Amino acid sequence: MNWSAAALLLLALVLANLPFLSERILLVRPAPGGHKAGGWRLLELVLLYCVVGTAAWLMEGRAGQVHPQRWEFYAVTVCLFLVFAYPGFVYRFLWRRPGL
Repeated sequence: MNWSAAALLLLALVLANLPFLSERILLVRPAPGGHKAGGWRLLELVLLYCVVGTAAWLMEGRAGQVHPQRWEFYAVTVCLFLVFAYPGFVYRFLWRRPGL
């Protein structure tokens, strides 16, 4: 594996966990009431998936020709992104005590 693939996987791992590690909406403004709703976390996951996809597309474009992808590629990468988000989900909802 070359450095760009490793950097992309590391970027995906970090960005997939950000919605669960922060109580700020889109990492900018505080959530009303101090707690972010599940819909905001889902929206952030979708947006951060698009950021990782754009970074991957740019890296592939710098390396050569960008290959067209079909729905199977996107289904697999969404599932991989959700697997990467699992540690943050466990930390936020299963591991921490309520009220922290």
